[in-house]
Amino acid sequence: MSRDSYIDQNNKSLPSQTPDRVFADLSRDEYAQVQEYMLLQKDLCISTRQSTRPDENFLFLIELRVPRKAEVLTYLDAQGPAPRREATVVVYYGTEGYVKEYEVGPLPNPSYHRDVTRERYGVDLPLSARSVTIGEYILLFQFIEDRVFSPLSTLLWESFGVDHEHQLKPFEQMPRGLRADDRHTWMSFCRELSGLYIQPVGFEVLVNHRSTNASRWRVERVFYNGQYFDSVDALQDAYSAGTVKKIVKTPWEDYGSLKPRTRPLQLGPQLVNPEGARYSVSHNHILYMDWSFAFGLSAATGMRVFDVRFRDERILYELSVQEAMSVYGSMTPGLGMTKFLDSGFGIGRFAHELVRGVDCPYDATYVDTYRYIDAAGPVRTPNSICIFELYLGQPLRRHFADFFHNSYGGMANSALVFRTITAIENYDYMWDFVFYQTGAVEAKVHATGYISASFLVQGSLRHGHQVAPNVLGNIHTHFIHLKADLDVAGVKNMFQTKDMEYKNISLPWAPQHYAMTPHLVEKTLTTEKAALRHGAKTPRYLHVSSNQTNRWGHARSYRLQVYSFAGEHLPESQPEERAMSWARYKVAVTKHKDSERSSSSVYSQNNMWNAPVDFSSFLQDNDNIHNQDLVAWVTAGFLHIPHAEDIPNTVTVGNGGGVLLRPHNYFDEDPSIDSPTACTWSPARRAAVRVTVWPACPGTPAPRTYRFSATAASTAP
Repeated sequence: MSRDSYIDQNNKSLPSQTPDRVFADLSRDEYAQVQEYMLLQKDLCISTRQSTRPDENFLFLIELRVPRKAEVLTYLDAQGPAPRREATVVVYYGTEGYVKEYEVGPLPNPSYHRDVTRERYGVDLPLSARSVTIGEYILLFQFIEDRVFSPLSTLLWESFGVDHEHQLKPFEQMPRGLRADDRHTWMSFCRELSGLYIQPVGFEVLVNHRSTNASRWRVERVFYNGQYFDSVDALQDAYSAGTVKKIVKTPWEDYGSLKPRTRPLQLGPQLVNPEGARYSVSHNHILYMDWSFAFGLSAATGMRVFDVRFRDERILYELSVQEAMSVYGSMTPGLGMTKFLDSGFGIGRFAHELVRGVDCPYDATYVDTYRYIDAAGPVRTPNSICIFELYLGQPLRRHFADFFHNSYGGMANSALVFRTITAIENYDYMWDFVFYQTGAVEAKVHATGYISASFLVQGSLRHGHQVAPNVLGNIHTHFIHLKADLDVAGVKNMFQTKDMEYKNISLPWAPQHYAMTPHLVEKTLTTEKAALRHGAKTPRYLHVSSNQTNRWGHARSYRLQVYSFAGEHLPESQPEERAMSWARYKVAVTKHKDSERSSSSVYSQNNMWNAPVDFSSFLQDNDNIHNQDLVAWVTAGFLHIPHAEDIPNTVTVGNGGGVLLRPHNYFDEDPSIDSPTACTWSPARRAAVRVTVWPACPGTPAPRTYRFSATAASTAP
C-alpha cells in the first residue's frame, strides 16, 4: 500500500489533533520542492547528478526536520498552532572543502534556507567527513581497474583465476584512515560469488583518495598472502622474481549460495486474520487496540515512532533507532581496524522491499517509503515497512484451577509488530517495535546476512574461527543504540532503581531465631552522571517514574528491561572511541534538550577522531534529572564469534538485543484484563460435569460443552 492510502478495518476515528503530519516523512512532492528550491539558489552551484565528482558541489541528503518538542506538545495538547514543516538539507561542497547543513522551509513551497551547521554541531564540518557517494565510487572502481587490476592481470589469473567470467569485487575498511582528515581506504578483494563477503582471496590495497582530484589518488600499500608491499609495482616485481609466497589458485566454490538444497514437502504455518486486521493505518498513524502512534523512517537512522499513547495517555514522545556499530579484529588490514557506524551509510536508506511470507506475514500491511539520499531525486521503495498483529504462540497469562473447583482463565498473547529490515553491505538488521496489550513496548533488533571474513593467514585464529577454505570468520561486536523519550504521566519524571538484598532479621514470633530474607532496595538518581556503564553492576530494575501514584500509592512508572550480551566496548584511550562513546553505557538518562536530538551523526563514520557528536558530552554538564523531562538512551547488542554455522549466512536465532519498556505500578491492574481476546471456562457448581466455554475464546464461534474428569477435560459428544 502507498503511504498516502488509508486502511480502517475497525472504523475507528482518529483524534482531532493527530500527529501524522507533524512527524510524517517528506512526501515525493515535498522532496521535489526542496530539491527545486535548492537548485534555484544559483550562488550555491549545486549538482544533483549521481555521477557528481568529489570536486563539485553535491546535494546529498534531504530529510524531514522534526520540530522542537515544545512546539509539538503545544499543538497536540493545547490546541496551539501546527509547527512549521521544514526539511534538513545536506550539501557537500567539493569546491570549498566543507559540508553544510541547511534548514529549508516552509513546506510546501519553500521560500528560505538557513545554514545551521555550527548551531547543530558547534564546529564546521570538513569535507573529509562526508560519506562516499556514488560519484566517488565510480571513480574509485575505475581507479582500481586502471591502477591495480590491469598491471597485475597475470598475478590475478595465476593466484585467483580472474578472467572475463570470474571477477573480484572490493569490500571496504572503515574508518578511512588513522587520523582526522584522512581518506585512506583499505580495499579487500573477494570473489564475485553469492555472499562475496565470505569469499576473501588474500589480496588488499590501501588507496589514498583524500584529494577531490581523482588524478592525484594513489595506492600506498599492498597486502598479498600475509605480506606487505609499498606499491603495486613492488608486488609485481617480487611476484615476477619469485621472491613472494604465491597463493595457489583453487576452484571457485559458491558456498555462500542461499539457493534451497531440497524441495519443500508442504506449506509451512502462516499467519491469518480470519475476520480482518484489528488495527488501522491512516497515512503514518496507527491505531491498535488501546495503542496509537505516528511512525517514520529516517534515511540516516532508520525506524522511529512518535506520540505513542496507550488508552490516550502518552507513554513515549519518541522511540527511535540511533546507531548500529561493529568493531572487528583481524590480522589482515581490511578488517584489522574496521569500526562500522551504520548511520554513516544511512540505516533507513537501505530499507529494501520486504518479501511476503518470509520477511513479514502475507497478510501484513505493507507501506511504501520515499527518501532522498545520494540520488538524483526522491526514490520510492515499495513495501519497505510492514505492520501486522502476531500471535506469539503462548498465553499472555493463564491459570487452570484444579483444587476445590475446576476453572480456567487465559488470554492469547498477540501484539502489533512494526518492522523494517535494513541490508547495509553484508549485514541485514531486522528492526521491530512491538506493542503488547499489557501496555508494554519492545524495541529490538535481530541480525542476519553474511559475516565479514578475512583470508586465513598466520596468527588469524587469535581473531576467530575458520569457516570455509582459507577463510576466517572474524570476531566482532554488535552494538545498537536506542532513544526512548518517555513521558510517564506527563513530562516531569525521575530515574529510579530497584533491587534486592538479604538482611538477617529476628523472627517476630520467635525473636531468638534469625533468618535471611529479601528486602526491597530503592534509589532515586538525580544527575546525568549516574549513567549506568557496561561492565559495572547494574540494578535489576530501572524505572522512569512520575510524581503521580496509582491507587495503591506507588509511583506510576515504566521499567526499562534491557536484554543484551554485548562484547567489550572499545577502550576510551582509543581516539576513535569519541564517535561511539554512547556504547560506554547500558542506560544513560538525560534531561531533554532539542540540541541533543541524536547520539551519533552521518559524519562520524569518516571523522571518528573529531566526531561532531560526542554522546559523552551530553552527560558532562551533569544536569539535574529529578522531576524533569527525561530521555533514556539504551545500548544493547551481542558479541559475535563466527562459527561454521554462519555459513552460508548468519541466522537470527540468538543474535540480537533490545529493550522492553514495561508498566510498573503505572496501572492499578493489568490492563489486558479488559482485552476482548481473553476467555474463561467455569462450571455452574462444584459437582457439575458440564463446563461452558465462552464465545470470547479464540476460534470458538459459539459456546461448547465439556465434560471434566478428575484430571482432564474432554469434549462432550
